[in-house]
Amino acid sequence: MRALILGGTADASSLAATIARAGIDAVYSYGGRTAAPAEQPLPTRIGGFGGVNGLADYLRREGITHVIDATHPFAAEMSRNAIAACAQTATSLLALERAPWDKTSDDRWIEVADVVSAVAALPDSRANVFLAIGRQHIAPFGSQPQHAYTLRFVDPPDERLPLPGADVIVSRGPFTLDNELEMMRARRIAWIVARNSGGGGARAKIDAARTLGLPVIMITRPPLPERQRVESVSEVMEWLGHRTCLGA
Repeated sequence: MRALILGGTADASSLAATIARAGIDAVYSYGGRTAAPAEQPLPTRIGGFGGVNGLADYLRREGITHVIDATHPFAAEMSRNAIAACAQTATSLLALERAPWDKTSDDRWIEVADVVSAVAALPDSRANVFLAIGRQHIAPFGSQPQHAYTLRFVDPPDERLPLPGADVIVSRGPFTLDNELEMMRARRIAWIVARNSGGGGARAKIDAARTLGLPVIMITRPPLPERQRVESVSEVMEWLGHRTCLGA
């Protein structure tokens, strides 16, 4: 057995630690979007594979028998490539995918399908907007320049941003409810734009919005082809046949 973890999330890091303790031969792959990715206890590669065919070639060349897709729920292109490459090479594939957040009666969500729809859902009048969607998705908001945007990145921006005058916070989560309440109050945030990534690490901003009664433009997850999926590291380990290693 040789496993490939398609990572970049807290869930993927937790899985890598468990797999390393179990002594499973595995490689951890980062997509390369973060300048200083967290160190992993497994051999690590950084960068893309070159599409479906490039990933298929890698699986064959490296003797990969099992692929665990633990990428971000919105990394749809990578997930689709993994599905196609694993089908092409008859490699076992499992998705470690956190459940999406559920809307409660106290939430003020406006659910939209994509970033373009999120831009259109913003009010016409000037507002303080927290864009919690990652730097690669902010450009379309340039069509609504009247707003005062707050952005939060893991790494400092290395080029001019498409939203002049935006307030940039450089910080790595997870964030607590108190953290998010303090930030939103200090910047008088009136609207939040978020992706329904699910999980606990990014949930505090959603809880803070509920506490403050703020509207959240929530981008729903992109559709993916059918695939086997689980929500916990323990389920991945069972799939790998290493139940006895879960408490190691």
